[in-house]
Amino acid sequence: MRPAMAVRAGFLLAAAAWVWLSAVSASAIDDVPTADFDERFSPLFGDGNLVRSSDDRSVRLLLDRRSGSGFMSSDYYLHGFFSASIKLPKDYTAGVVVAFYLSNGDVYEKTHDELDFEFLGSRWGGQWRVQTNVYGNGSTSHGREERYLLPFDPTLEAHRYSVLWAPTHIIFYIDDTPIREVIRHPDIGGDFPAKPMAVYATIWDGSAWATEGGKYKVNYKYAPFASEFSDLAVVGPRADPVLRAPRRGGAGDQDQDLDLLGIMTADYAVMTPQKRAAMRAFRARHMTYTVCYDAVRYASGPFPECDNSDEERQTFSAWGESKTVVMRPRARGRRRGRKAGARGRAGVASS
Repeated sequence: MRPAMAVRAGFLLAAAAWVWLSAVSASAIDDVPTADFDERFSPLFGDGNLVRSSDDRSVRLLLDRRSGSGFMSSDYYLHGFFSASIKLPKDYTAGVVVAFYLSNGDVYEKTHDELDFEFLGSRWGGQWRVQTNVYGNGSTSHGREERYLLPFDPTLEAHRYSVLWAPTHIIFYIDDTPIREVIRHPDIGGDFPAKPMAVYATIWDGSAWATEGGKYKVNYKYAPFASEFSDLAVVGPRADPVLRAPRRGGAGDQDQDLDLLGIMTADYAVMTPQKRAAMRAFRARHMTYTVCYDAVRYASGPFPECDNSDEERQTFSAWGESKTVVMRPRARGRRRGRKAGARGRAGVASS
């Protein structure tokens, strides 16, 4: 089977499962109000590589030899729901990283908090991967990474990626399906993000680590690499990042800025049995790495919030770096062949 046909067949099978997962895990995410770019965001870096649509409802971020690009929210938020529809670059994208994340690294350089979606490019015939990270109080030395294959081709159309950040738990969503839940266990301490964060979106050169541990670099022959962000949603109480207190009196306090009670009781913050079942089904099919069962990096045992799923533990030997992420065709028995400062942190943790 040709590489393109193999990839297409895999996507079709995964897409059928994805339709079922989305149907049983509806969370009213589509009902969350979205904003014009000017309402909530400002350019971060990249100059001409950040291209806003004529209606100000979407943004294209480009990476070329000259620069990556990015934008950030105009305010910081203390908890909330943060979402964007993202279409990823197509064709050869090894070394390319597209990120949608929350951070306060510009304010707390050594003790910053962070919640990430990081999309990791691939070679020809491969698949984009998505990595989620959770850092609290500068805990990047023992980050809580997980990685997944996507159950669809993210270069054909936009899909929605969302983070619910509450005082008690965090939920990562793809479309309407939760893919990860982090409960604030008493022993998690300062590793749980607790300081106001801003929202960021970037595309940058992650050649040092993004594709097979840095084995394959960005090839600018295929530049510019273009990612598209739309349906930008930021719902939460705005906060002063230094005082760590709600900020009052500005525009928007009475429309999209919900109080904490409103966030905690919204559909996207509540994990029903149906949504949890959909999450476990997604993880069983698509997760390629979780820190929860990495006995090499953490010989003393899993983090306190890990749910120690027997099913996940039994399949761990098929994950990690041992699972083939790039689909390689066979021929006759042989394989064929941010700008760092602008991102807010250098050296993204990766296994």
